[in-house]
Parts: sequence; structure tokens; C-alpha cells
Amino acid sequence: MIQLPASAPLFAHIPPAALPALLHCLQAVTRRYRPGQTVLWPGQQVSQVGVVLSGRAHSVKSDITGKEVTITLLVPGSSVGVLLAASGRSSPVAVRAVSDLAVLFFPADRLTGYCGRCCPAHRQLLTNYQAQLAAKAMALHDRNDCLIRPTLRQKVLTYLLQLAGRQRRADVVVPLDRAGMAQYLDADRSALSRELSRMRADGLISFHKDHFQLLGPLAGQLPD
Repeated sequence: MIQLPASAPLFAHIPPAALPALLHCLQAVTRRYRPGQTVLWPGQQVSQVGVVLSGRAHSVKSDITGKEVTITLLVPGSSVGVLLAASGRSSPVAVRAVSDLAVLFFPADRLTGYCGRCCPAHRQLLTNYQAQLAAKAMALHDRNDCLIRPTLRQKVLTYLLQLAGRQRRADVVVPLDRAGMAQYLDADRSALSRELSRMRADGLISFHKDHFQLLGPLAGQLPD
């Protein structure tokens, strides 16, 4: 039996007892990948929606020089191909496993078309799908908000404040390692490490590995 992560927004508010019939209706299948394997290729036509069951993956995009930039980090519960399946466009990114990975896939047209019984679970799934489309659009907006900042320090601060707002605390967990964080911010990894050290020396942040603490006035910028 397929075990969906409790954190999977696409299946939120659907009773566990209704999931087997819903997954059968969706013609869902599980695919497994080893670290480094490609889940989705650039230019691939996307007709299926996926949900990460276990493991981690990155979506990455190459610039004209061939440099890869991390777009998103995918963890258990994350959706794959939601925007692309809705748009009908081919993928501009690659999705690669960074650990042993299991993804549940089902055809997008099975999701957007009501099942024959028009069951409550499928209606909830469609509501969740619309919310996921909005969430994906906002994630792209948040990253763009970081990238348009003129300095690396401002990019870092924008990113950390975004995380603090979502996690609703001044001490946050960054879901990326240093290389991934540098790629996400379109920065050199060494330059990022130097800037983080300067920010710590200036009393703006403290950090250890993936745990960051906003200090002083920054901590007061969190939403109520």
C-alpha cells in the first residue's frame, strides 16, 4: 500500500480511508530513482503530476554558459510538474534525485477530470491542485524577489527573511546545503561563505550548518 507523506499538500484533507480508491482512479504508479538519476529532462513534455514519497531532489536550470542553478528543493510531500502539466509546455528544468527517491506519478488529465462518481475525495483533490498552482507561482515569485536584489548580502537577507516568515520564527532551518543555497541565489559558493561570515561578524546573523538565527533588528522584521 502506498504511504503518502502527511505533509503532501496535494492530498490534504482527504480521509486516509478514501485514498486507495482515489489513487486507483488516478492510475497512480510509484517510480524509484537512485542519487543522480534524472526524474525530468529539460525539453520533456509533461503530462503527469508527481508527489515525492521519500527522498530529496533538486530542480535545476542551466544558463547559456552551462552553469546549473538550483530552482527548487523537493522533499517528501513536494509536487513535481504541477505548473508544467497545467500549462502544456515542455519542461525548462531538469529534476534530479539527490538521494534515493520515490515519486508517485499519475496522469494530469486523471486529476483534472472528475471521476465517474464525482466523489468528495476527488473534489478535494481539485481544490488542493488549485492551491498548489498558486503555491508554485508564489515560490517562483519568492526566488525572483531574491535574485533582483543588487548585492549578495541583500539576496541572503531576503531569502532568510522569507524563510523566517514561513517558519514564523527568527531561528530557521535552511532546506539547502551551501552549494544549493549558492545556486538558488545565483552566487559563487565561496563568495556566499565569505558574505555569511561577514554578516555574522556584523551581528546580523548566527549560523551552524543549516540552522540560521536572525539577530537584532532583523528578528523584529518578522510578521506578527
